[in-house]
This record gives sequence, C-alpha cells and structure tokens, in this order.
Amino acid sequence: MFSIARNILFQLSAETAHEVTLEALSAAARLRLVPALVPSVPAAPVEVMGLHFANPVGLAAGLDKNGSCIDGLASLGFGSIEIGTVTPRPQPGNPKPRLFRIPEAKGIINRMGFNNDGVDALVANVKAARFQGILGINIGKNFDTPVDNAVDDYLICMQKVYAYASYITVNISSPNTPGLRDLQYGESLRQLLARLKQEQALLTTEHGRYVPLAVKIAPDMDSEQLAGVAECVRQEQMDAIIATNTTLSREGVANLANGHETGGLSGAPLTDRATTVIAELYKLLGESVPIIGVGGITNGADAKAKLAAGAKLVQIYTGFIYAGPKLITECVEAIG
Repeated sequence: MFSIARNILFQLSAETAHEVTLEALSAAARLRLVPALVPSVPAAPVEVMGLHFANPVGLAAGLDKNGSCIDGLASLGFGSIEIGTVTPRPQPGNPKPRLFRIPEAKGIINRMGFNNDGVDALVANVKAARFQGILGINIGKNFDTPVDNAVDDYLICMQKVYAYASYITVNISSPNTPGLRDLQYGESLRQLLARLKQEQALLTTEHGRYVPLAVKIAPDMDSEQLAGVAECVRQEQMDAIIATNTTLSREGVANLANGHETGGLSGAPLTDRATTVIAELYKLLGESVPIIGVGGITNGADAKAKLAAGAKLVQIYTGFIYAGPKLITECVEAIG
C-alpha cells in the first residue's frame, strides 16, 4: 500500500507531497486508522539522557517543523518524535522550489531555510496533541538575526518550549541559514552552550523538571574540528550530541538529476560519512555524552551500524520518505 501511495505522491512536487502526507496522516490518526495500515513495532525500551524511550528509533527534525502532525507521526511507532526547527518569529524560508528528490541515490537536497510558523504556533500545536511519549523540540535562529546575537533567539525558543519538551535540540548545523554553522566552532560554540546551560539551570528551578539539551552538528568537519566540538560539548556538560545534519558534499549525486541543487544533502549518500562522524565522536567522548545517530539510515543494517559506531539512539527522515513506516520496524528489529 505504501508503494502505491509513494508512487502517487512522487508525481507531485516534493514539498507539495510533504504537505499532503502530513495532512493525510493527521486525518488517519484522528480516525484511528493508522494501526491497521502500518506494521506493528516491537517494544525495545531504552534509557538515554535520563529519559525512557519506547524504542531507539526516532523521527528526525524537519519533517514536522510546526508540530502539526505529532499524533499522526507518533501512531507509526516511532520511539521519539523531534519537531522543528522552530524560530522565535514566523518566517517563510527560502524561495520555492527548495526541496528536491534524487530517487536513484535515495537522497534529498533541501534548502528550506527554517520555514516555520514561529515558536508560539508550535507550542499551541504541542499543547493540542495527545502524544505522551518522548518529544524533542529543535530550536534555531531567525534568518535575519545576526550570528553575534544568535543566542538571544535560542534563549527565546528555549524559554517558550521548555515546559513542553522532553528534550531540546540546539540546531547550529543547518547549511541553509547564512552564518549558522559558524556557531559550531571555538569560542562561539563554547559561549553559546555555556549560556544555554545557564538558562537550563534557571528553567529547571522554575519548572521543577530537568529538560536535557542536545546539540546537532554537521557532517562536514575534519577530525580536528570534531575534536574541538567534542571537547566543548564535554566541558559544557551537554546532555547529548546529534550527529549529523545534512551535508554540503555532492559525492554520489553530482551527475544525477537535481544533484547540482544548492542546499543540504540527506539520505543514502550521507550514510557512511555520518557513521564515521559518530565513530570519531565516540572515540573522543566515550560514554560521557550520548550520541544520537542520524544520516542515511535506509534499512535496518544502517541503523545497527550507527549503534555499533557508538550511538545510543538513531533518527530517520529521508530513508522514511523512500521506505515508509516499515523502516521503523525494520530498524528496531535489527537493533534489538
């Protein structure tokens, strides 16, 4: 059934298909139709960041930027749902078209640019959802906020989502917001994470609960840069690191249709690089900071390889677009 639906959806533009899918999934969830249409996911509980995950396979940020389809996505059996990236103010993102399939490589290039309805709209959607599982909220900065003032945007988002998030992800690695990736390095990273950890302590007291902070990094770093990130993440006592976001590399797609488009590449072309980054981080961090593995998981073996490299959890997105809900079950079974 998914193959039929995918073939129909792939006749539409990628972004239109995305919107139609979320609307249809939300409707199916309201009518309680999803369990009869998708394979069941076996129980495989795991504890990470002090949180109880029903299974180690989560949905990566980007699919549901506004948190408008939380219940629909959760009904598919994900062990966690990460929504966002959300910014303080609504913004339209980059001009369309900005989302491109590369089916021959099971890849996608996007240059969405943090298009979202703003943090207040996301919070309203979260409050309306019935989902009681692990909900991550991914936060970013508005495109017109100077990088030097980026921390202000992260703090605004953090303050507004703290009461509703199981964990919060600090996105400093999207290639589609100018200057954002500069926050991954050196003193800029240390100052940002230190300020966010200070705010976390204040919010913990205010709300009477500790919400873990994760940081999401890019795959396009050399070993020296990764070592710097790992040291900063350890020193600032971040609760997790998510590796990785999309890549600027075009290895494996350069000669394919849409392979020339600007933006971040995800899917199968990213598989090996993301796993390598996880392995390098694990050598640097050991068990001190849990790693959440993302990038190019298209089958159960890919998910298993991420855990073998050192990840404690995995997240999927592009592979899910191509393989459908069965990928969740396949990954849980392979890991289990």
